Amino acid sequence: MVRMMRIDAQGFLVGGEYIPSPNCDDRPDAAIELLVIHNISLPPGEFGGDGVRQLFTNTLDANAHPYYRDIADLKVSAHFFVRRDGRIIQFVSCLKRAWHAGESCWQGRSRCNDFSIGIELEGSDDALFTDAQYDALCHLTIALRATYPICGIAGHSDIAPQRKTDPGCCFEWTRYLAALCPP
Repeated sequence: MVRMMRIDAQGFLVGGEYIPSPNCDDRPDAAIELLVIHNISLPPGEFGGDGVRQLFTNTLDANAHPYYRDIADLKVSAHFFVRRDGRIIQFVSCLKRAWHAGESCWQGRSRCNDFSIGIELEGSDDALFTDAQYDALCHLTIALRATYPICGIAGHSDIAPQRKTDPGCCFEWTRYLAALCPP
């Protein structure tokens, strides 16, 4: 399926769903050069719920699940969240700094949030991602690369290897990267 996506001048996916997260701030004067691929599911290993939206909008009920007690006070976000069915939800304009990478380093540069876009895939380290997610991620990546001077793509585990393991061993990097540069 051919899905043409476009990012507008305000940093939003044209025609996409937008749920504003308060967990962002102004970027320093830095070009957007990196995409960071993550995975998330709340509760862990469960898909289709509203936990990620609640976490990114600071409305997660700490009593709704035992795991939430440890994370309910976190102030985190990502620019995009790709559901299992391929639906994309945007939480932060690409022109703003989302709080997705934490303490991080890429090619000798620290503070990756300053110059990156974070894309969360609904999933976990040990679950296969769906065809719809790869399709959406590829088209979103193409649109982002057409808009910003992105020169790198990394997993969260690549920029924060002491702390993070996502997107995990089930993420098919070869499939994803090959779809971006077809023969």
